[in-house]
Amino acid sequence: MSEWSVILGASSGTGAAVAKAVAESPGLHLFGAHRGRYQEGADAVSAAVEATGRRAVMWRGDAGTFDGCEAGADALAEAIGDGKVRLFVHAIACASLGQLAAGDLLHPRQVEKTFDAMAHSFVWWSRALVQRGLLADGARILGLTNPLHTTHLHNTGVISASKAALEMYVRHLAIELGPMGYRVNLLKFGTVMTPALNHVYTDEALARLEAAHRRINTTGTMCTVDEVASFIRLLLGDAAGWFSGATIDFTGGMNLKLLDVVLNPDRHQEVAS
Repeated sequence: MSEWSVILGASSGTGAAVAKAVAESPGLHLFGAHRGRYQEGADAVSAAVEATGRRAVMWRGDAGTFDGCEAGADALAEAIGDGKVRLFVHAIACASLGQLAAGDLLHPRQVEKTFDAMAHSFVWWSRALVQRGLLADGARILGLTNPLHTTHLHNTGVISASKAALEMYVRHLAIELGPMGYRVNLLKFGTVMTPALNHVYTDEALARLEAAHRRINTTGTMCTVDEVASFIRLLLGDAAGWFSGATIDFTGGMNLKLLDVVLNPDRHQEVAS
């Protein structure tokens, strides 16, 4: 029986890195979902996966809606035949920036779309995989989050709220699916350099962002998508077979240093990379 990874948001960033990492080891075929924004990236990921001897199927559609989930799950079932899904990763990045009640206000449709993409679709895909009998014994179901739902960053209120909802969904799904042998977790990590950031920030701003993260991370470095992917690969091992219902802190201890950086900026002006 062939084993597969299903990765939503597989054409770039963290999703792409995970797809390539788990194709190398433990050797999972890829069913990737993407919206077509980074078609060249999707093609490159497919080529990298196929270079390991694994299959790569890229489905283009909106995986962040209920209807898109149903269509994607049907396409998945057809693509993998009698194969099973060993790893499901929800790496969709589709959100709106804006304020909730004063200033540059979010439209209700922006709020709904953000919650659909970044929280609700995690439930719809998990449900679809279970209902269609597509999950392998001991399958890992993994959501991705960031520290925004435990801190504050201007204009990210709806993102923070959707990530908080995602954490609650993970806990409840872990309880519901645990007796069936499936493991559901949430991986929280800090900012990583992705194509999405390049659309939001200038090169100068990105340099400042990276320098700031070197100061607040206990490692003195900024996390990379490859480091996130390597850790996810560890979660596939037998040693993590009991692990479920957790929000895993992979932030590099950034909150441990944050207050000291704010109160004592001179001490943190230069950090070796």
